[in-house]
Amino acid sequence: MTLDIQQVLISDPVDPVCSQILQNHGISVTYARQWTKERLLQEIQNYEVLIVRSETKVTDEVLAAATKLRLVGRAGTGLDNVDISAATRRGVLVMNTPGGNTMSAAEHTCAMIAALSRHIPQACAALKNGVWDRKTYMGNELHGKTLAILGLGRIGREVAIRMQAFGMKTIGYDPVISKESAAEFKVDKMELEEIWPLADYISVHTPYMPQTHHLINAEALKRCKSTVRIINIARGGIVDEAALLDALISDRCKGAALDVFVQEPPKEGTTTWQLIQHPRVVCTPHLGASTVEAQERVAREIAEQLIDLAEGRQAVGIANAPNLARSMVERNKPWMQLAQALGYLANSLAEGSLHRRPAEAETNVELICCGTKF
Repeated sequence: MTLDIQQVLISDPVDPVCSQILQNHGISVTYARQWTKERLLQEIQNYEVLIVRSETKVTDEVLAAATKLRLVGRAGTGLDNVDISAATRRGVLVMNTPGGNTMSAAEHTCAMIAALSRHIPQACAALKNGVWDRKTYMGNELHGKTLAILGLGRIGREVAIRMQAFGMKTIGYDPVISKESAAEFKVDKMELEEIWPLADYISVHTPYMPQTHHLINAEALKRCKSTVRIINIARGGIVDEAALLDALISDRCKGAALDVFVQEPPKEGTTTWQLIQHPRVVCTPHLGASTVEAQERVAREIAEQLIDLAEGRQAVGIANAPNLARSMVERNKPWMQLAQALGYLANSLAEGSLHRRPAEAETNVELICCGTKF
């Protein structure tokens, strides 16, 4: 797959390394951070690529106006702000940088777990207000506790490795990876029904999609320990905020650490606002990927992925077209070569059989595989 890229529009704050890489390859870059929606709709027709973070909403209206657009690049992981279905209908590729913020999100998760366990934000706020109170903020050790990780992708795995260093037992759920793969990073894979009554902490690391909407809901919380703590650094909507608030108020949940919300920023008086105000909730304003390193990394990666696509190399990070992740390319190459060889063999046998009687065309092929074990 090759993409002709001449003009790129960057409409959100993206580290300058992105434009530097693109310009070094002869691509013109325009920044549109101060553009109104009306101007974006007017000017977008001049660009083959639009690069966004999370502020710009790439709606069907925007895509309809973008007559030359070939690709939307998200310098980050989540694609909530991109209408992927509309892009696909219009033949526009959608690309993200799935690994760029892994370390930052994993570290933020671990920090939130520790802060939640030891009431660090609440104790800090009290001390700044002149209150020296050691009893109210009595915490719990993480050592020996069970951490359930929902979603065992890049971030979930890094969280598991780090929290194991605290002496936590890690269990997890993921519909894609095998129990054997999870065991490689010391996570005992289970079904959700098994996880709820066992977990002391539940950390969410799934993408947001119809299947994960309200993954943690009222019914799930009823099956959990009354001392369970919920952590969500993934996406708002995966946790049912109303159900979580009710569980906190009725003491069926010990606490929650939240970095993402259904409404961002939240409006006063909403369920999200009430949840944030609860004394046993530790919260941050969607800071999971907000590190200098992560922002530079995703900017570099989206630019490099675009250059790879423009120069006909392996395309990675495409959300609405079949592709292989960069990490899987080398691993799968021998098997792709094998598939190609078998295709040649089958074709050769078929061609030969056309000129033979059926009995003569029968052939036994024995396939012996050596090497990588899957």
